[in-house]
Amino acid sequence: MPTLHGFVVMSAEPEVKEKLETMQVNGDHMEEEKEDLVTPWDVAASSITGVDYDKLIVKFGCRKLGEDLVERFRKVTGHQPHPMLRRGMFFAHRDFAAILDRKEQGKPFFLYTGRGPSSGSLHLGHLIPFMFSKWLQDVFDVPLIIQITDDEKFLWKDMKVDESKKMARENMKDIIAVGFDPEKTFMFNDFDYMCPPFYENICKIWKVVTGNQARAIFGFTPEDSMGKAAFPAVEAAPCFASSFPHIFGKKTDIPCLIPCAIDQQYTSGEMLTGELKKLAIDEVTKVIVDMQERRKNVTDETLDEFLKIRPLKYQY
Repeated sequence: MPTLHGFVVMSAEPEVKEKLETMQVNGDHMEEEKEDLVTPWDVAASSITGVDYDKLIVKFGCRKLGEDLVERFRKVTGHQPHPMLRRGMFFAHRDFAAILDRKEQGKPFFLYTGRGPSSGSLHLGHLIPFMFSKWLQDVFDVPLIIQITDDEKFLWKDMKVDESKKMARENMKDIIAVGFDPEKTFMFNDFDYMCPPFYENICKIWKVVTGNQARAIFGFTPEDSMGKAAFPAVEAAPCFASSFPHIFGKKTDIPCLIPCAIDQQYTSGEMLTGELKKLAIDEVTKVIVDMQERRKNVTDETLDEFLKIRPLKYQY
């Protein structure tokens, strides 16, 4: 989804039309000036100072994730907020307070994240959202849905279906090595999972989002394939509990929390001093070595357990 480092909450299905309509870009109300290009596939700053995140918060209809909400998170969960929260790496949100309300009230929700496999293995930047998602799963003690969009990479890249599916399996093994609880985590790749209820939700999303809205949000051009233009609905469908009847049954009133990230490029080397680089390398090395050790233990059988169509260990 074309959002920032932050949280997005997708509500229960009766509100799907309203929620999706409010997701359109508010660009019509902004000044005609050079703007940053931010889509799920491209990021380009219009200024040498980099992306203007304050403008993006307005453009995508988000709110700043302030200290008051971080403090409320601490009180509600009883956990010290993650360093990524305390240091502002996740700095914007939509309706995160609503999830904290549900946590206080003992009402269910779930987490949703995903990845489009673009290489045979994940690098540290790819792992960060999954590491944060694992932490959220541990703190909230809720189910996690992980979507692997092998169909997306088939549409965007010059590769065959089998190549995309093979890449997806290798990526999923890397993700499992982060340490997710197999009893509360369901992972799937689109080519192999797409069940009838999932497709029904895709159709509902297609019906309420116009072509103009999709072009404004995702930057599609007339030269893009029809598969690309239709694909965002595939990534949106897991937001709704009814896409997973083996987990949520017939319930349609369970919202999800989506930790999502955006790439950014640095146009200045001001922070790249030798001392800082050494500190960063030392810390990154620890993380990578730890991941490599856990990755060695992830087999095809381990992956198949996460992919199995099954109920998760959670009472709804």
